[in-house]
Amino acid sequence: MVTGLLLRDLHMAKIVATVPIVDCVVSCYKVPTDLPEADGTLDWNSTTIVVVSAEAAGQHGLGYTYADYATATLVQDVLRPEVRGADALSPSAAYMAMWRRTRNLGRAGICSMAISAVDCALWDLKARLLGLPLVTLIGQVRRGAAIYGSGGFTSYSDRQLARQLSGWVAQDIPRVKMKIGRDPEKDLARIRVARKAIGERAELYVDANGAYHQKQAVAQSQRFAEFNVSWFEEPVSSDDLDGLRAVRHRVPSTMEIAAGEYGYDIFYFQRMLAAGAVDVQQADVTRCGGVSGFLQVAALCQAYNVPLSAHTAPALHTHVSCGVTLFKNLEYFHDHVRIENMFFDGVQQPVDGELRPDLSRPGLGLEFKRGDAEKFAA
Repeated sequence: MVTGLLLRDLHMAKIVATVPIVDCVVSCYKVPTDLPEADGTLDWNSTTIVVVSAEAAGQHGLGYTYADYATATLVQDVLRPEVRGADALSPSAAYMAMWRRTRNLGRAGICSMAISAVDCALWDLKARLLGLPLVTLIGQVRRGAAIYGSGGFTSYSDRQLARQLSGWVAQDIPRVKMKIGRDPEKDLARIRVARKAIGERAELYVDANGAYHQKQAVAQSQRFAEFNVSWFEEPVSSDDLDGLRAVRHRVPSTMEIAAGEYGYDIFYFQRMLAAGAVDVQQADVTRCGGVSGFLQVAALCQAYNVPLSAHTAPALHTHVSCGVTLFKNLEYFHDHVRIENMFFDGVQQPVDGELRPDLSRPGLGLEFKRGDAEKFAA
């Protein structure tokens, strides 16, 4: 039986106008990668996760972002005082309060990632108070979110690349993504390895992380099409909307252009969609303003009739992905899958190429294994 403010007690909410947020606690953890990782423009050997817990009426809500220790400091020093005492049943009001508070700090980057973590915790808290799965609170549109296995780092050997991608296909995940762009001369050979490893039926996606210039991206796309690459992510910098649009109009018609993972506010997404820069709009709930921001982006995508793809953090995206209309897929990203399974109970595993919300558990259905996480404390 779900505890907290149950549905039969909703009439009490009319008497008690608000459920005050008692506190908002943040912690930070740095987790080494299992192997050295790199993409077209960056390399790394660890991933940092910032975890937020919000408390009200004896319940705790969970949120997190993949950011940096500075993001945790901002939550602690700037956002926590803003959220304490706010109404736990009105996360959108708290979202706007945090938005206003960071006006002079530069809302993009760590400010938006900090807001995202807190906002996710507040939506999880509200759903728990009401005894509902988060997707039920939002309004469920689909049973499960189609996923694609994501990794295939440029630092991997051909054997490591083939093993990882084929492993996802063996799990009945019918689409996979690999990194390209670090050495354009080798990209075609690596794609050949990937296609051989996954067979002809699985979809193959590539992500250049903005490493190419326009003409190079177009020329490469023609070669990639020989191996049925159907998704080309950030062929050029996502800041170059004219370049993205130019590439989009010149790649093979069977290849979709995707971008948007670095969107931190609704205005970014509006500009990208208005420019006609993408076939698929990406958004990341850990960056774009949490659940509140993700739902705003989903509404924009519906207005522009462009499908939405959820970027990484699969455990955090599962519920919101099943609650928006024009949804395409969810990135099942290697690093985040590792961390989420290490840090949280209740993480859903793929079923027939989907992640499906657990409707028997309130909120996100996740419980933080703080003891297991402590050895990674930053």
